[in-house]
This record gives sequence, C-alpha cells and structure tokens, in this order.
Amino acid sequence: MVSVDTVYQRVLALANKEQRGYITPQEFNLLANQAQMVIFEQYFYDLNKFLIDPGMDTMHADIVDILEEKISIFERSDTLTLTANTGSLNSLNRFYRLSNVRRNNLILESVSRKDFRMFPNSPLAAPTATRPIYIVDTVNNTIQVAGRTFATLDIDYIASPTRVNWGYVITLGEAMYNPSAPDAQDFELHASEETLLVLKILELAGLVLNKVGLVQTAGAEEAEMITQQKLKQQPQQTR
Repeated sequence: MVSVDTVYQRVLALANKEQRGYITPQEFNLLANQAQMVIFEQYFYDLNKFLIDPGMDTMHADIVDILEEKISIFERSDTLTLTANTGSLNSLNRFYRLSNVRRNNLILESVSRKDFRMFPNSPLAAPTATRPIYIVDTVNNTIQVAGRTFATLDIDYIASPTRVNWGYVITLGEAMYNPSAPDAQDFELHASEETLLVLKILELAGLVLNKVGLVQTAGAEEAEMITQQKLKQQPQQTR
C-alpha cells in the first residue's frame, strides 16, 4: 500500500515549487486513479517483454521476480457459477485478467476461439472430461467451457486496483485529509511505487492544467528514476 495523503502532499509541494497551480482533491483523485492504472497495466507489458526476451540474463530474471511480486498483490481466487457451461466474469470482484481455470485438481486448457470451434470436430483434439477446454469472450466478458459439464469452476485471476480516493472534510474553507472517511482509499500498488506515482500524477496534472513545463519536469525525473532502477538491477561484473 502507498499512502494517498503522502502522495497528494508531495504532488502539491512539487506543483507549488514549480509554480504550476493548485490541484484540487477532485482533480487529484481522478489523476491518481489514472496514474495507478497506467503503472499497473505496465507490469504486464514489461513482464511479457522480459519473459520472451531470448537474451534473458540474471538482470532480466531479477526484473521478472520484482514484477511478479508487484502483481501478486492483486492475485485472487473465487468460485464461478456456470449456466450451460458459460459463466460471467463480471461476477468476480474487480476482474482484470484470468490466470487459471480449474476444478479441484483438474486444470482446464485455454484455447483460441478458432480452436474452440474446431476441436470438437477433431478425433484427436476433441476436448474430453479429463481434458476440457475453455475460451474467454472479451466482448461479453464470459468464459465458455467444452468437453465436460461444470456447475462451478475455481478461478484464479488478477484483480484491478481498488479505486483510490483522498477522503477529506472542509474545515475553515480548506480541504483537510480525513482517513476515517467512508470512501478514503490508499493506493493498492507496491510501496516501492510511491515516487513513480507522484511523478506520473504530476505529469498528468501538467496535461490537465496545460502546463508544459510540469509535464517535461515530471517526465524527465520519471525517466531518470527508471534508468537508475535498471542500473541497480544489473548483475555485478566478476573479475
């Protein structure tokens, strides 16, 4: 978790230092959620990149471990009810991406839409009770199963981050942080993402406020921070 108040105060301090204007709580909450999702979604692009990189070395392996640790915060498991071998993924809390589909010790195989249509007509590839298959319909956000009839399935999935909110009360005309507010919510990202969140929000704020300097400053600092992180993750040269 990352404290939403800590991030907001740092954002305000840096914005004021650059004389780029005041960011209201409402603006901050909108930008904070966008920044959180940008960082969260980048995990999967980066993980895919390093997993398929044929030149993977110790540094890449370390990055994969770090990314998997950050993603693990959002790992969830739930039971999905099926009707006519179809279940709605919308019933899963904050569903973002599917990891595994199983029933007890039986793991279902994910296939393409084309294979899902073709396999039942193939004597060798046809799904069976011991080798059921499934597809995810991204349009309707459903899962469809073939080869065996299921009433329920155990779903392992990645949930999207909880929407962040800087809760506050108005005191003497000023917005004051209220951690006890019913809608108060910290960032769900890994604690190491605090600085990146601040810079990403500042960058987005610069676009909203039409402050080119703020965008450039935040973007440059973000790039420098990412470069420093990569340098720290490089393996030591042996002599």
